Amino acid sequence: MIYKYAIAFAISFLVASFNLPRLGLNLVSSLNTSYPDGLPGLVLLLLRVSVGWLFILHGYPKITHLRQWAESLKMPIFMCFLSAASMLGGGICLIIGFLTLLATLPIFCSMVFAAYLDISGGKPIVAKDPYQIPEEQYKGPDGKGEPPSWEKAFMYCIMLIAIAVLGPGAYSLDALMFGR
Repeated sequence: MIYKYAIAFAISFLVASFNLPRLGLNLVSSLNTSYPDGLPGLVLLLLRVSVGWLFILHGYPKITHLRQWAESLKMPIFMCFLSAASMLGGGICLIIGFLTLLATLPIFCSMVFAAYLDISGGKPIVAKDPYQIPEEQYKGPDGKGEPPSWEKAFMYCIMLIAIAVLGPGAYSLDALMFGR
């Protein structure tokens, strides 16, 4: 995950060397020209911290059980590592509001891919409510649990788009470092 930030900073320094101050070190925050404070800033803080925490909760078990997860998805371990690392590292960055736009992009790609896997597997956008499913049929792919669907990946995509477009808000490291 850190290599993506290193690449962004390398690009920033490269652009700065061509005397383009508008795109210099602020390249990583160039889409967020304002950092709302007050109630909108608090709402962005709540959204950012809650989504970041959820991705830490999703990423940590995946990265600690990488081989198992890769085998269950029938995917290369390296791709699963990138996805899990983006969730874990991106979640931390979202919580503190550091390089927020760059943190949302790899997680967004992971969620789009997760939705694609669910859609290509024939899963519905919303599974039947558990109370409508007979007890003996209430099983997910790994046993009793939430019936599979792609609504969670879709909702995460919408939340990540909101964070990327609206920015991290005034209560973030981005605002402290790049605030205008």
